Amino acid sequence: MQTIRHGGALDRAIARHGGSRDEWLDLSTGINPVAWPVPELSADVWRRLPDEAMMGDCLDAARDYYCVPADAGIIAAPGTQAIIQWLPVLFNYLDRATIVSPTYGEYAQVFSAAGVGVETPADLPGEGVNPLLVVGQPNNPDGRVWPVERLAALAEGAAGVRMTVVDEAFADVTPEHSMTPMTGGPGLTVLRSFGKFFGLAGVRLGFAIGDKDVIASLRQMIGPWAVPGPALAIGAMAMRDKEWIAATRARLAENSARLAGILEGAGMRIAGRTDLFVLAETGDAAAVAEALAKRRILVRPFDYDARWLRFGLPGTEQELALLESALAAIR
Repeated sequence: MQTIRHGGALDRAIARHGGSRDEWLDLSTGINPVAWPVPELSADVWRRLPDEAMMGDCLDAARDYYCVPADAGIIAAPGTQAIIQWLPVLFNYLDRATIVSPTYGEYAQVFSAAGVGVETPADLPGEGVNPLLVVGQPNNPDGRVWPVERLAALAEGAAGVRMTVVDEAFADVTPEHSMTPMTGGPGLTVLRSFGKFFGLAGVRLGFAIGDKDVIASLRQMIGPWAVPGPALAIGAMAMRDKEWIAATRARLAENSARLAGILEGAGMRIAGRTDLFVLAETGDAAAVAEALAKRRILVRPFDYDARWLRFGLPGTEQELALLESALAAIR
């Protein structure tokens, strides 16, 4: 099975180019570089098993933050990647899948490994589609979004779709594009990631939202105590911090626009973006990535498109300036 390369592999970059972690600017992920400020947690949170009350508090906060309907089910997991691994078992009655691509590589890998026939078109399907549809909203790595009305129609059975899985890992910055408020019916499952927007990827917290029976089955598969107590506590507090959330959305939007301007100024074309990353296109992408790495700046190239580089957001004015000067030196 082919190894899927992700962003965030700073250890490999250091092994190749040297330096220490604090000498590198890691722009290879779409994670908010200015994390939610985690307060000191009580010792009890670390010592006891995560009980129903702790889980319930986190899920209540998630319901409010994600605008989950009352008739929809929700489950917490140790990251959305843990949920993706279970999807072929959860939907084992569906033998063919359409995965709008390019997107997260794990979807095609886990379904193919389970014997599911996988098609990877570049856009949403028309008539005669496979019974399972997977789509990113916004999509990674190109930031595409589709009209929620079109996704809702597919989730309701248009074109022969029986289950639509919408990955909303980057939807925190554009809640108006979220399908979460439409969950509850039998044909729609939404995955949400906590760590990207809140800048706390190490917490490993994600959610699946959808039909109550589907979510109940997934809960049995994941099992008890899957999410550590500290992750539940941090998640509940962060998702209720409305002032921080609003300020962060504004800051990310401004910084994403500035990053796009820097990349265009360096002669690159913007191929797509969200407020957490910018996808740039350039004829010499591999050479640019290598030259930046030699200057201790890590970005994300793609093996399936040699023209693409994805840039996460720098977290400070100094980091923005550092990237701009490095690009000017190598272009």
